[in-house]
Amino acid sequence: MTADQATRTEINMAQLHPDTLRRQWQMLRMIPRHPQKITAKALHEKLLAEQFDVTKRTVERDLLALSEMFALVSDERDKPYGWSWSKDAPVFNLPGLSHNEALTLAMVEQHLNSLLPASTLSQLQPYFKAARQHLSGIPQNERIRSWLSKVRTVPPSQPLLPPSIKPAVQHTVFEALLADRQLEIKYLKRGEDKAIEYRIHPLAAVQRGSITYLYCRISDYEDLRTLALHRIQSASMLEEAVKAPAGFSIDEAINSGQFGFGEGKQIRLEAIFYNGAGDHLYETALGADQSLAETDGGSLKLTATVADTPQLAWWLLGLGDGVEVVKPAALRKSIAETIFRMQAKYQ
Repeated sequence: MTADQATRTEINMAQLHPDTLRRQWQMLRMIPRHPQKITAKALHEKLLAEQFDVTKRTVERDLLALSEMFALVSDERDKPYGWSWSKDAPVFNLPGLSHNEALTLAMVEQHLNSLLPASTLSQLQPYFKAARQHLSGIPQNERIRSWLSKVRTVPPSQPLLPPSIKPAVQHTVFEALLADRQLEIKYLKRGEDKAIEYRIHPLAAVQRGSITYLYCRISDYEDLRTLALHRIQSASMLEEAVKAPAGFSIDEAINSGQFGFGEGKQIRLEAIFYNGAGDHLYETALGADQSLAETDGGSLKLTATVADTPQLAWWLLGLGDGVEVVKPAALRKSIAETIFRMQAKYQ
């Protein structure tokens, strides 16, 4: 909006009756950003629901008047015409962003881009832009301006570059997840040359390290599967609604070890840590019922209920000779056999 337009808007608004001003202000909030749109009829119905005494004809006149002062556009390609804020219109929001709100939006843009549906990201772009502009206008001597350069997220394991995900696939998958709609996908398994077609019920998306996984049902089978998003070659959203298992909870699936790629089996782990290798467990417990006891020799004995997963084995092996698995016997045997094979390779 230019300075002349802003001045004209202030004059016109000042001349409005308070009820008219309040109604038009509410209308501006109800109008979505392009490419979404809303008809005058739908706006009229929403205003009536908000207890505004107004006719549809008045709403239509308001829209024409407001479009002269704000970046509103009418899609006249087909009837009924729909109204929307133009794609690049500045954020319509009073009061303006505070320092903390701008900082929060900047961090959302920085860290959650890969986990938000495309439609949400599109709607948030003007807010992200406003946040960047707000932060850039904060005086250099204000400490909040430097916060974004002072915080980072670092993976505890060896960092890996994320695989490439097709933007169109991510867009469709996340929109289907948001709308609780089934998908038809082509999925390329690791090591295969030809993609397989599946009809799936997407239930949740989980980012594990550098890889995003889709947790879903395939066809109408009851068991749940984990599919790597980057291996989906194409995706089409279907009209049919997702059928989730009764009582489904992604948090329960995570806690059971599904994303350590186990089968949800819980075991009672007993292990001895040497030379301080387990000291971090005092602050970051392995399980809710974990117990630690120092031995006479200065080592640390742990007992805890954990999910039996390959992730657990990788973690134990990563500690090298700093840990010895005592129980369960099957895990101790598996670790010992892996160590034996490793030793043979280094002979």
